[in-house]
Amino acid sequence: MPDTRVLPSAPVHVLLTDGTTARLRQAVPEDRAAVAGLYERMSPENLRLRFFSAGSRAARHGADQVCGAGRPGERSLLAEVDGALVGVAEYHADAGRPDRAEVALAVADDWHGRGVGTLLLEHLVDAARADGLKEFTADALSENLAVLKVFADLGLPVRRRFDGPEVRVRVGLRQDEGYLSAVAERGRTADVASLRPLLRPGSVAVVGAGRRPGSVGRAVLRNLRAAGFSGPVHAVNPHARAIEHCPCRPSVASLPQAPELAVLAVPAAAVPEVAEECGRSGVGALLVLTSGLDAGQAAALRAACRRYGMRLAGPNCLGLANTEPDVRLDATFAARVPLPGTAGVATQSGGVGIALLAGLSRLGVGVSTFVSLGDKYDVSGNDLLQWWEGDGRTRLAVLHLESFGNPRAFSRTARRVGRRMPVLTVDAGRSEAGRRAAASHTAAAATPTMTRQALFAQAGVVATRTIGELLDCVALLHAQPLPSGGSVAVVTNAGGAGVLAADACAEAGLTVRQLDPGLAAELAAVLPDGAVVGNPVDATAAVSEDRLRACVDRLAAHRGVDAVLGVLVPTALAEATGDDLVRAFTHGPGRRPCTTVAVRLEQAARVELLGAGDGGVVPAYADAQDAARALAYAAAHARWRARPQGEAPEPPGIDTEGARADVASWLARNPEGGWPDPVVCARLLDRYGVPQIAWEWVCDEEGAVASARRLAGPGGRAVLKAHWPGLVHKTAEGAVRLDLRGEEEVRAAYRELAGRFGERLSGVVVQPQAPHVLELVAGVAQDEVFGPLVLFGQGGTATDVLADHAARLAPLTPYDVDELIGAPRCSRLLSGVPGGTRVDLGALEQLLLRLSRMACDLPELAEADLNPVVAAPGGVIALDARLRLLPRRAHDPYVRRLR
Repeated sequence: MPDTRVLPSAPVHVLLTDGTTARLRQAVPEDRAAVAGLYERMSPENLRLRFFSAGSRAARHGADQVCGAGRPGERSLLAEVDGALVGVAEYHADAGRPDRAEVALAVADDWHGRGVGTLLLEHLVDAARADGLKEFTADALSENLAVLKVFADLGLPVRRRFDGPEVRVRVGLRQDEGYLSAVAERGRTADVASLRPLLRPGSVAVVGAGRRPGSVGRAVLRNLRAAGFSGPVHAVNPHARAIEHCPCRPSVASLPQAPELAVLAVPAAAVPEVAEECGRSGVGALLVLTSGLDAGQAAALRAACRRYGMRLAGPNCLGLANTEPDVRLDATFAARVPLPGTAGVATQSGGVGIALLAGLSRLGVGVSTFVSLGDKYDVSGNDLLQWWEGDGRTRLAVLHLESFGNPRAFSRTARRVGRRMPVLTVDAGRSEAGRRAAASHTAAAATPTMTRQALFAQAGVVATRTIGELLDCVALLHAQPLPSGGSVAVVTNAGGAGVLAADACAEAGLTVRQLDPGLAAELAAVLPDGAVVGNPVDATAAVSEDRLRACVDRLAAHRGVDAVLGVLVPTALAEATGDDLVRAFTHGPGRRPCTTVAVRLEQAARVELLGAGDGGVVPAYADAQDAARALAYAAAHARWRARPQGEAPEPPGIDTEGARADVASWLARNPEGGWPDPVVCARLLDRYGVPQIAWEWVCDEEGAVASARRLAGPGGRAVLKAHWPGLVHKTAEGAVRLDLRGEEEVRAAYRELAGRFGERLSGVVVQPQAPHVLELVAGVAQDEVFGPLVLFGQGGTATDVLADHAARLAPLTPYDVDELIGAPRCSRLLSGVPGGTRVDLGALEQLLLRLSRMACDLPELAEADLNPVVAAPGGVIALDARLRLLPRRAHDPYVRRLR
């Protein structure tokens, strides 16, 4: 049964290819004159290509069709820029084929080539899929190359059949990776174009540059001038003639020319009016430093930005900077000018931003672009990732995000960008206070922390716990190649320190293997007498720089070593100081690229980047724990980069349409949602091929006895589970009776349940007793922001106590499933280690893939809790299942729209 969703009644704002903001909305009957006017302004040639005729009659009929749409199977969408209609798209369902519709498109002559038609079609495709359509058709003249190219470039499968001067186009509407990639690339192009006035402006005005030396606006003006911004800088203050040697104007409108970027440092009450003035004057982008906007002021600010097509950073932020030599923009009120460099930085917290700027400057890494996102009304981390992807300077992306506007889109962008440069973040908000109330085990386990960490893991984001750890990683990733694995060789000139370093590596999840005998012999030949050539390698306090370098060179050349960690202390022997020994770890000529890091126990700074004369740079840490954690993060990122991206498979035997019909039918009877009875749950799981233990539903004692006899067989054991609407935790309620042998025990158990729960009891589920093997839990939780999450881990009565779970965002690829199964501590028991049972991992993978597909198909599935799931060599089977349905509509996070 198709989703009843329609195109949004409220307009949405989108970016065209050149960065212009357009507004998309439904057509209404009152738009007829505007649509007819659009057609009348088209050239006779374009009118002929659209209607196969240049006559006004066809145009009038076309306007009637567009503005009369609204019946089932008909949609019409308009695109407007600055209030003017620039494009129209519509579809009308085929009466003989309810899964097919004819689509038509028209764009104003002077707006061709700017992405108007493609955006209209993307939004129509989304609505059509919600209507249950599977294909668009269109008739065009074969000479209409422009419209044929629009269809061909959508990223959807297109078939064309030529018939004389006409061509019949058929467009499949199934959303696949190719289509999503095409949409993302178009979005990136538009996004980057829209950000140029904000991040690479030709001129800047500071509105609210104060006369007080300590005012925010004055500090920004001072920083702009001190950084040597390459374009004109204006100050706006009606009460001053000049500030910081910069002449003042009373208003933005009075400036000789509209600046590309306006920095607002005015009181909150004045922000909407100033933003409106900026828009009317032709300002390209706003940076709003002001904090404390109330709901009305915030709405007015957003509306002005959308109305005039201005991108917005902030409000409530520290500012932004771009250190490109031909820009030199420092529009912040930070105390120090950012050091030019290669790290792109975006933070929501101004304090975190200041700390990161200071740390990156101290390390010598510096920043390419810095943006304080503040309350993030518009520009987000996703926007900045796309900017850094193509700016030609950024080599590391550093984020501090306290919230996500569109985490699915962020995940796709981060995955793409992360294959070109490391994307790092601080995983803030991990405390227990982040847990949300939920009814089932699965939803209770799916905390915001777990959800966010699942996003980071799948997107390849290096998520550290602290700012210090983040800077540790930045130092390593800036100076060293990624390790090819997690095998570390520890080298030291102080044996005890080497042992501590080896412990730190093991605790960080790295491997410190015994060295190959041949490699050990090579090391013994180059190190001083008394050296211990195990792992750690104790090179002795008498080792010189040359001997240590020879040792490191041989370790780096060995294929069994992925990284070398040196733990060094200065000595007075062999004229070897700490700095001399560190040089041995820098990349010399001819050395195989191998990740090398140093630990200097006497070092005051947490981490430093130390260089050698040959240009090599090595990160040096004051503590082996910090070095080991940085190596572990880098190794994990390398593993993520090395794995194929993969696509979510299509498990066979799935009945999506039947499941949607079941859900719609149940919600029609239960419009508030809730927990369906076991019969409905089992039918939905059957639609997705989820294996369940045999069971029967009974409502009296005799039925229970007969069902137990059939299901358990002679001499077998049975299970009885009470049920009533709203029951979630059966064991906690005492609603389960296990190991029932023979008729009398079944009768007694039924009577006990009926007597205990009385009128609440709506029925009893009878099952055969399952064997006592490893019990797991698998489930789904729908997050309002992140979407569906699939959870897996240890189940049974221990699921809440041990909290041994992992999660990944759906849809799952096979690689996601492998990681999900391997993440919980109980995963070691699945491979047949002592105390465990080797299970059918293929069947377990299929179970999780089917749950993933179910979660993606059914947005109404708020929670699914399969606990316990019994895993055995012959397969997996769910012994108990609870589902919660809510009246929700589908939302495609990949349809392009501004927030």
